[in-house]
Amino acid sequence: MTLAGALKVRPFFHIFRLLSLTASLMFSIAVSPVAIAAGAEVTRFLDKIQPAELVPGADGFGSLREDVPVIPALNGGETIGWVFLTSDFVSTTGYSGKPIHTLVGVDEDAVVTGVRLVKHSEPIVLIGIPESKVRAVTEGYAGLDLKAEAESGGSAHELDIISGATVTIMVIDDSIVRSGLKVARALGLGGLAPDISEQGPKREIDFGRQEVLDWMTLLGNGSVRRMSLDIAQVNDAFARQGDARAIARPEAGPDTDTFIDLYMTLADVPTIGRSLLGEDEYANLKKRLKEGEHALLVMGRGRYSFKGSGYVRGGIFDRIQMIQHDVSARFFDKQHKRVGEIEADGAPSFVEMDLFVIPADIGFDPAKDFRLQLLVQRAVGPIEKVFLTFDLGYELPDNYLKTIPSAAAATGTSAAGSAGSVVSDEEAVRALWQRIWTDRQVDIAVLGAAIVFLTLVFFFQMQVTRNERFTFWFRIAFLTFTLVWLGWIENAQLSVVNVMAFFSSLTSEFSWDAFLMDPLVFLLWFSVAAALLFWGRGAYCGWLCPFGALQELTNRLAKLVRIPQFEVPWGLHERLWPLKYMIFLGLFGLSLYSLDVAEHYAEVEPFKTAIILKFQRAWPFVLFAVALLVAGLFIERFYCRYLCPLGAALAIPARLRMFDWLKRYRECGNPCHRCAKECMVQAIHPEGNINPNECLNCLHCQVLYQHDQKCPVCIKKLAKRRRFEKQTGLGKPEATAKTAAPEPVA
Repeated sequence: MTLAGALKVRPFFHIFRLLSLTASLMFSIAVSPVAIAAGAEVTRFLDKIQPAELVPGADGFGSLREDVPVIPALNGGETIGWVFLTSDFVSTTGYSGKPIHTLVGVDEDAVVTGVRLVKHSEPIVLIGIPESKVRAVTEGYAGLDLKAEAESGGSAHELDIISGATVTIMVIDDSIVRSGLKVARALGLGGLAPDISEQGPKREIDFGRQEVLDWMTLLGNGSVRRMSLDIAQVNDAFARQGDARAIARPEAGPDTDTFIDLYMTLADVPTIGRSLLGEDEYANLKKRLKEGEHALLVMGRGRYSFKGSGYVRGGIFDRIQMIQHDVSARFFDKQHKRVGEIEADGAPSFVEMDLFVIPADIGFDPAKDFRLQLLVQRAVGPIEKVFLTFDLGYELPDNYLKTIPSAAAATGTSAAGSAGSVVSDEEAVRALWQRIWTDRQVDIAVLGAAIVFLTLVFFFQMQVTRNERFTFWFRIAFLTFTLVWLGWIENAQLSVVNVMAFFSSLTSEFSWDAFLMDPLVFLLWFSVAAALLFWGRGAYCGWLCPFGALQELTNRLAKLVRIPQFEVPWGLHERLWPLKYMIFLGLFGLSLYSLDVAEHYAEVEPFKTAIILKFQRAWPFVLFAVALLVAGLFIERFYCRYLCPLGAALAIPARLRMFDWLKRYRECGNPCHRCAKECMVQAIHPEGNINPNECLNCLHCQVLYQHDQKCPVCIKKLAKRRRFEKQTGLGKPEATAKTAAPEPVA
């Protein structure tokens, strides 16, 4: 069964299935050691580099091999080395959720001769850490001996990590070593050959064993493995590393105090899972795991956390990774679940107990030994850290395994091969986004409900805006939801970069799969596209933009503390709002030349700083975002009015909208200017008409439209009705009754 076939797709995926069937691959995925070269990405980046930069002495590149996605480096027509792209062989997904593409050169002796970082989208690098610093670390892998890495399981070299870019550097390190080993084994470089453990009978977990054991038995028979580090051991390790700054800052406390007491096991093994998790939790785990997936149970106590806090912000656990020979897995928050209690009799208490899902498509084999690598960090300055790694090895006891009969082994080999070579890239990518949608069903439901509710508000706007107080607090509540949940928690902030990427994909190889990787962003764009035909850009800009919500809520607080508000003179205002269209057209033009360059200049949007990274950036970016918010304290929605290229991008197609929902009187603009004065973005012209390109659909003008104490037309209508009622007596039924009824006779 293929990976895509093994995945149980939820019903709502069928909406996109026909579209994704025709999509082509937008990014590289992990492949087997001997890969199908047809989908290789390496050829895309060769024009960015000279051959000698990767393989000294090379004066040209040869043709892509048909069996392995590598390029020969030539000198006078003779092959002197090989060049490959890391993301053609292993997963290189970084902090951004996008691949980190690195070109690597290797010689016939399995020694890395050169490394160049050619493309990435890492926000940590783009936002303040110098690109040169990351490139220097990357290029420092020249001279890496892959033979030594094969003997040590990939840990023969020292890891040089940049503070603030831990995940990025670890992904680059892992991708260079793992992909290098795959290439060396596939080509037989340096005498390396495919792992002999691949030959012979296959073994798998025996799910027939279902007994329940106590803690001491599990620990004693190797079902649970332990690594304990005390303060002295950690201080000695940093001393041996030789960094004077780290040595000068030893871990405080008695030497015998526990630094970390770490335990690990394979929780999907029936005996282990039922013993440690209990029957109910183990059953839930089995329901969660898809075919080919496995689960690690990691438990820890002591002063050092194996999880850290980075995953809360970035969704990735940067202190641990699973390594099995040439395979590795770093865990994301969606692959993680906390455990409430260890059920095994005699189990100690733990501070942290967590399950991590090992993906099915990386080639993990539970019958082989593997290790959990723990990254220990020590602060040596305000922002500087030094790092060490410690390994907790694991091998599943033989009594939990069974040998697959030869016929089944052959089938299993074929199935394993299908994950890398038989399963098409398109199917694997489709399976990935479908799995993401499955994992985020709750988030999808919440956003879907919010969009449906907002749509109903727009359809029944006159009923909703009848009560001014209700409309005000409803808007405050919805904007708070948009800022906190949609923005800061889910990071679903649309950007002009999305627009440029969409048009760029139309001119190259369009793929729905790439856009379906983030369900919330996809749903937002889908709703925006529909809303543009009905209400214009205001449906998103006025209600669903997290940064817009941040501006408006901070301005509300400014008004509450009586910060003066400035109204831009109309003549100046109508000359300033075209600025955002000029910015958008400039960025769009740049994207036609180079999308990467356009993405760099798209930092004119403060969204990444204020929403995605929550102001955890280099000071120039924070200063820029704060300056825009400060301007918004005095001029409501300052950035939305004059600078936002995304607003401009949405306003252009919004000219196609089919309906005018906002009601107006003939008297609006002549003589009454009440709505124009109170419009928060000055979208109402002096003559009374509403500019749909600038309107944010806040519905305040609809509140005024039916306000019998603020709208002159409503006031006149009310006064006229009262005079009529007074003249006719229709407004006083009790008086009419008295007049009609005769006085009683005494």
